[in-house]
Amino acid sequence: MADPNVLNPHPPKFDRFLHASVGEDRNGYAVTVLSTLARLGLDPWKETAELVTLGRDAARARLGTLLARFRDVPALASDHGRIAQDLSQLLPEDRASSSLKRTASTVAGGRPGTSGAIWAVLGIVFVLFQMFMLGGSG
Repeated sequence: MADPNVLNPHPPKFDRFLHASVGEDRNGYAVTVLSTLARLGLDPWKETAELVTLGRDAARARLGTLLARFRDVPALASDHGRIAQDLSQLLPEDRASSSLKRTASTVAGGRPGTSGAIWAVLGIVFVLFQMFMLGGSG
């Protein structure tokens, strides 16, 4: 049976945190944690997995440091500590630390279920080849 996470390999428990707003940019657009981490050159899912494994207080401190570096949202310049505190409350509990570490490593090094997706694509290519090359002759 195909892995149900092939199309969305990222843990859904990170969604609430990653899609939370950190504030508005200079143009008035809402900026999320996901876009903040990406604009800082970090992998948002890997960074979130690492924040979860740190524990609440260390995650809040790390998040505060990251938000202080982000200059696109003016409100973060003076309020990054409070925003980091609020956002850290949205991180999932570290009930399965080993699972999250595995998630962080697979996100960085390769997605789980990738080989199944490759075989599916190859199968589709084969069927299409059969249809176009052999379908017209008979």
